Amino acid sequence: MAPRSRRPERRQEPLSRERIVTAAVELLDTVGERGLTFRALAERLATGPGAIYWHITGKAELLGAATDAVVAAAVAAEPTGTAEATGTADSPQDAVRAVALGLFDATEAHPWLATQLATQLSRTPWGAVAPRIFESLGRQVRAMGVPEAHWFTATSALMHYILGAAGQNAVNSASAASAGPSGRHVDRDEFLGTVSTAWEGLDPDEYPFTRAVADQVRGHDDREQFLAGISLVLAGIAALHRPAR
Repeated sequence: MAPRSRRPERRQEPLSRERIVTAAVELLDTVGERGLTFRALAERLATGPGAIYWHITGKAELLGAATDAVVAAAVAAEPTGTAEATGTADSPQDAVRAVALGLFDATEAHPWLATQLATQLSRTPWGAVAPRIFESLGRQVRAMGVPEAHWFTATSALMHYILGAAGQNAVNSASAASAGPSGRHVDRDEFLGTVSTAWEGLDPDEYPFTRAVADQVRGHDDREQFLAGISLVLAGIAALHRPAR
């Protein structure tokens, strides 16, 4: 009887920082920041915690790397304007909208991202995340012809609006998906209807404007509203900072 040949062992993909960060993002998406531990990460990667520490020194660095990876993918989104139809290049404004929507969609897809963005931009603005977003927007501000003396202010206005509005939308989505007072989950339309009805019931003398727009809350499109805000900021930048000759 011929000796049985030994089955070759399956080669595993070498552990790398990129693999670790990808697995960390997946864990954050499923179990949140509290569930992101080196033990859970090691189990997902089928390795030991010591191997991970060779690439990542601690949880703070891991969270920063995961945030930067998601942001890098978001700001790399291609602008979708009229270029294909007209054969012309997309404008800087189109590129700003592409970056903005990339970040908007990223905060929607990754519930943990908005909190991490706020944390990192306030505690470590010298890290990779803030410069990456600022650079992607600032290049377009410069391409719009804004004078150099106003680059920082104009880019900051865009960045603050994008991250603030995207973060608030993520919070609203989470609130709409959470259980209501009765213990059941409510969908977005029902949630917005509750808000609209509450605003309509406000004191007409104290809140005349809020009552007037209360019905517009129902059924509004978050992405359209977000892009409308981007257009307002861009229009303001163009009006206040005429291109330098």
